Amino acid sequence: MGVKRGLTEKSVTPSPRSSGRGRGEAAGVGVGCGGPEVPWAEKVGMRGPAKHGPSPQPSPRFAGRGGGMLGLPLVGRLAPMGHVGVCSIAGLALALLGACAQEPVGPGLFSATGSMTTARETHTATLLRNGKVLIAGGEDETQPLSSAELYDPATGTFVATGAMITARYGHTATLLPNGKVLVAGGDEVSDALPFELSSAELFDPASGTFAATGSMTVARSGHTATLLPDGKVLIVGGCVGGGGGFLASAELYDPASGTFTATGSMTSIRCSHTATLLPSGKVLIAGGAGNFVVFSSAELYDPASGSSAPTGAMTAVRVEHTATQLPNGAVLVSGGIGYYPDVLSSAELYNPASETFAPTGAMAEARSLHSETLLPSGKVLIAGGVGVAGESLSSAELYDPASGAFKAPGTMAVARSLHTATLLPSGKVLIAGGGGASDLVSDSYASLSSAELYY
Repeated sequence: MGVKRGLTEKSVTPSPRSSGRGRGEAAGVGVGCGGPEVPWAEKVGMRGPAKHGPSPQPSPRFAGRGGGMLGLPLVGRLAPMGHVGVCSIAGLALALLGACAQEPVGPGLFSATGSMTTARETHTATLLRNGKVLIAGGEDETQPLSSAELYDPATGTFVATGAMITARYGHTATLLPNGKVLVAGGDEVSDALPFELSSAELFDPASGTFAATGSMTVARSGHTATLLPDGKVLIVGGCVGGGGGFLASAELYDPASGTFTATGSMTSIRCSHTATLLPSGKVLIAGGAGNFVVFSSAELYDPASGSSAPTGAMTAVRVEHTATQLPNGAVLVSGGIGYYPDVLSSAELYNPASETFAPTGAMAEARSLHSETLLPSGKVLIAGGVGVAGESLSSAELYDPASGAFKAPGTMAVARSLHTATLLPSGKVLIAGGGGASDLVSDSYASLSSAELYY
């Protein structure tokens, strides 16, 4: 649709399915950061893989996963987890579920469950206190979405719920201590051009409706959102169009007042990075990109001082990667895009005690824009994403912290990227939506409504 929340160009007019679905051109701002750097190129963060078609020219602007950006969506990118990132949602799910979460009962298989009411990608998925999963926003092949729906694990079905006030994709969604969900930022479209949002809204599971809350101090997408121990939400980095470039700024959302206030900025501009809450209460911010450069640098945000400080750099430059805190406190970082045009299979571990990264076993398949979910067993499920040829992947891998190795637990029924993965109270993982494609030339890419369960 010419508005893909990815790392590609923003189209002036809606593009056909085989063309780029990017976010826009803007002059970069800010300064570079320490650590190895790599010139920026179109290959970095092909959000919406085969839909782009091959592109030998560097993109004029980076935009991240929601995503990660996340998604992200990433991020989450989930992201994108989002972009808040899928890994952040998974970690929060474990904290909420506690002893209620059980070991997956199957042999590591994927099976179909009910489909969403709407095909969507670059959406968010948030586990609610009642065990249902809120799916919100995203985009299909023609437009951003304001619709939302709920997945009920008891029936295996999705049902529509109240729509968001603003259609958006590449936003973040964070479960608050009061049970409501904060949706912040992302992209909207006007006159066929994407633009970043500063608005935020709250979903109330009791009423099934969204309501406006205070706006962010800066419009942004490709940012991260992390729930802090005091109940506030840390919003970090991202990018903004209209010449705004890439952001180092950060802000805090206070659920008590419903307002955002600025806090200490990062040491570097970053978009489509990851942010992971550590046992110390600090937040590890790693990688990302900005000003046509991909970063290996990382930093720690300290809520006590409201400031960020550098920490050890990753062993590789990465953007559109994932990060998940393990039960032992270490953080697993996997995949992403590194030196142009490399999609990465490598993974590494961050040690909070020594503040250093060290390599761990590599994935069997290089991927970016994948999901990463911490299981009750302490293992990590890696699923889908974009492969080295720009294709969506159906493969999955399981990381075992005890051995430091990845193994294949099975294959998804559908190849997908820009999807979400959510740990359920049963220990199963709900994988929903995204986009699927078989190769770069068949024009087979489509936004997906299908969902499946890993167990």
